[in-house]
Amino acid sequence: MLRLDPASPTPLVQQIVQGLQQLIVVERRLDPGAKLPSIRQFAQTHGVSVFTVVEAYDRLVALGVLQSRPHAGFFVRQRAGAGSGAGEPGAPASPAEALQFDARWYLRQIFESRNLEIKAGCGWLPQGWLFETGVRRAFRQLASEGAELGGYGLPLGHQGLRELVADMLRERQIEKVSADSVLLTQGSSQGLDLLARLLVKPGDAVLVDEPGYPNIHYILRFLGARLLPVPRTPQGYDMQALEAAIATHRPRAFFTQPRLQSPTNSVAPLRQLLRILQLAEGADMAIVENDIYADLDPGLHPTLASLDQLQRVAYLGSFSKTISPNLRVGYVAARSDCLQELALRKMVSGLTSSDLNERLVHRSLTEGRWRKHLGTLRERLAVAQQRVARRLQEQGFEIFSTEAQAGLYLWARHAELPDAAELSRDAATQGIMLGPGHLFHSEALQTGWLRFNVAFSEDERLWAFLARAIREQGASA
Repeated sequence: MLRLDPASPTPLVQQIVQGLQQLIVVERRLDPGAKLPSIRQFAQTHGVSVFTVVEAYDRLVALGVLQSRPHAGFFVRQRAGAGSGAGEPGAPASPAEALQFDARWYLRQIFESRNLEIKAGCGWLPQGWLFETGVRRAFRQLASEGAELGGYGLPLGHQGLRELVADMLRERQIEKVSADSVLLTQGSSQGLDLLARLLVKPGDAVLVDEPGYPNIHYILRFLGARLLPVPRTPQGYDMQALEAAIATHRPRAFFTQPRLQSPTNSVAPLRQLLRILQLAEGADMAIVENDIYADLDPGLHPTLASLDQLQRVAYLGSFSKTISPNLRVGYVAARSDCLQELALRKMVSGLTSSDLNERLVHRSLTEGRWRKHLGTLRERLAVAQQRVARRLQEQGFEIFSTEAQAGLYLWARHAELPDAAELSRDAATQGIMLGPGHLFHSEALQTGWLRFNVAFSEDERLWAFLARAIREQGASA
C-alpha cells in the first residue's frame, strides 16, 4: 500500500500518516468505508513495529481521515478530507500539524502502554509505593460492616470524606472552606472538565502552562478555547510573558499548576502567586489551581487558593497519586455558587461519583497510618530524585529544575537527542515507556525534552538504552 523509507529523516509514523492521507484525501484511491489492513497486518507487511502503526492510525482517526470501529478495525471516514485541518480542504496535514493531536494519543494510549515493562515516562506511582495496605484494610472493614451497594451517592459526594478534605485544606491554610465547599469527583480530570465547561465558551482565550498538563490542553481545545501558553521557568513562571498575554488578550481563565508542576516539577514562589492574583483581579480572570501533587510536597508552600481563600480560585486535588489511581477519587474546592453549578453539571454528565470508592478512601485516610505512609513516600521520592538526577547528569542531560527535590518528575534533555518523539518510539520497541516533551505542549513542535518519573527510572536497562541512543546519534552527526 505504501513505500516507507527507514533511512529517511521523516519518522515512520509521519510517513504512514502522510502516505495514507495522500491515498485517501488527495488521490481518493480508497473509497469512504473501505477497511484498512489490521494493525498487525500493516506492521508485518511494511516491516515496522505494531506501536508505530497504532500511533499512526490513531493520528489519522484524530485528523478525521479514519474511523475506528470496536472489534472491526479501521475504516476510511466519510468525506475524510474535511477534518484534516491543513488549510485547503483535502490537503494532507504537515508533520507539525499531525503532532498537535498527540494529546489525544496520550489520553487514549498512555494507559494501554502499561504493558511496557519500564514505565519511565508514566504519571503514576509503582504499586508498592501506594497505600495498598491501608486500602486493603479499608476493604475488609467495609465488607465486614455490610457496605451498602444499592442506590447512589450524594451529589457533592460522601459527607465524611468531604469533611476530611475540608480539614486537610485548612491545614494548607485555605481557611474559609467547609464540607459544603467541596465537591468529590471521579479523579481530578473530571474536576478539570467540569470547571472548563463552566468557565469557558468557544472562542474564549485561556491561559495554560507551557509545557503543561495534556488533559487540560485537550479538554480546552475540545471546547473551542484559544490556548495562550505561559512559559514555565525553573523558578516558576515567565512573568513578563504572562503579563503581556493578559494585557493583550484579556483571557477568561488561567488553568495552572504552581506546585510540583507536570512535567517540569518547578514550584512558583510566593511573589509570583501574589502578582498573578493581582493581575487576575484587574482582568476579571478566573483561576483553576491544579494541586494534585500537594501530598508529595514535604514543604508548606503557599497556594493561590490559600492566598485568595477561594474567591477567584477553584482548587483541585486528588487521592489517585498517593492512595490508588483505580479508586478515581478527586475533589474541587470553590466558593458556593461555583460549586453548586459544578455539582449540577456533574449530575447531568454522570450522576453521582462512586460512594463506595469515596468510603474506601475515607476509611483509608482515617485508619491511623496515612501520615506515616505519606512521610515514607516523600522520603522515597526525595532519594529517587537525587539518584535519577545524578544519573541524568552523568549521561550529559540538562535538567530543567532540581530545586524542589520532591515530587514525581524530572524534565530533562540531551544535546545529542533532539527528537524526543522519535526516541520514545524506539524506546517502546525495547519495552520502555518514555514521556516525550511534545505531548505536554499546547502547540505542535519537535523537542528534545523528556519527562522522567523518578519512581520508575532506576532500571539499568533504561540507562543502557539512553547511552546507546546518545552514542548512535553522536556517531551519525
